[in-house]
Amino acid sequence: MIFLPKSFIETAEGLLFAVVAEGLESGKVRCFLRYVCNENGQWRKIQTDEANDLLEKNHSDYCFHSSEFDAFLHAVSIEKITTHHHPQNRLTQLLANSPNDEIENDCVNLCRLFEQAGMDLNQFGVTGSLLIKQQKASSDIDLVCDNLTTFHQCRLAILQLSLTGELGLLSEQDWRESYERRDCDLSFDDYVWHECRKSNKGLINGRKFDLSLVESDKSNAVHDVTTYEKLGAIVLQATVSNDVRAFCYPAEFEISHATIQSVVCFTATYVGQAIFGETIEISGQLEQDEFGNQRLVVGSTREARGEYIKVIRREMN
Repeated sequence: MIFLPKSFIETAEGLLFAVVAEGLESGKVRCFLRYVCNENGQWRKIQTDEANDLLEKNHSDYCFHSSEFDAFLHAVSIEKITTHHHPQNRLTQLLANSPNDEIENDCVNLCRLFEQAGMDLNQFGVTGSLLIKQQKASSDIDLVCDNLTTFHQCRLAILQLSLTGELGLLSEQDWRESYERRDCDLSFDDYVWHECRKSNKGLINGRKFDLSLVESDKSNAVHDVTTYEKLGAIVLQATVSNDVRAFCYPAEFEISHATIQSVVCFTATYVGQAIFGETIEISGQLEQDEFGNQRLVVGSTREARGEYIKVIRREMN
């Protein structure tokens, strides 16, 4: 079984974790606690600090230091997992049955628009609250795609459907809410400028949706794990020399730099942030592997305080 980011895993203690990295490390799925089940059998979403405190006090075996990322995460052994919530399985279920509420109906209608535009829906899934059946009337739709080519075709379809009015564009209020939720280290104007050109967000029936890419290694091959050591926080400017994996998870931007080969991003805010040939400013953690190769990581913690990627827009200078 392949565990991919954007899927969820559930344990017998009534804990629901979002998977944050593909594959296993020390026989465990790397993840982060997002929901806990209360005495009434209802799921309650929790924030980072509460999640860390709860596990440290009551389930310390789920606290984990990743050697690969040199970072604190949560992790669950395979034998502790009672349910694997898979995005593609959930979307298949939604498409095959009558919607139970308006958000399910909007999700199905959005997918049908993509299907009419030539997308193969077998390459899509749904994550977030819809995946675990915890959606509310105000919930957004979070779609995932597992194929790079299809993902970019779908971005183009979103742009075209927005031009024809079949999909809507986010309003300034929508962007304000998104900006406040992200709590990122960019100005509001910079945040919106970067986001608008990604063409992976929009409105369906007035409801926000988001499309992200989660590619998997379908070969199921076992790879050697590269471990990294943190060298400290730095800020630098460099030119993007390769953007092929800019929308992947984690996102990767190869850069033209004397010693640092790439920028790797683990936070959704900066996925797809830059294009080949653009000069960017990056604030993050410098890391080095056992062979001396260096990379700059943005999103070294869940909040990524003080870490960012932004294009230097020379026309603004």
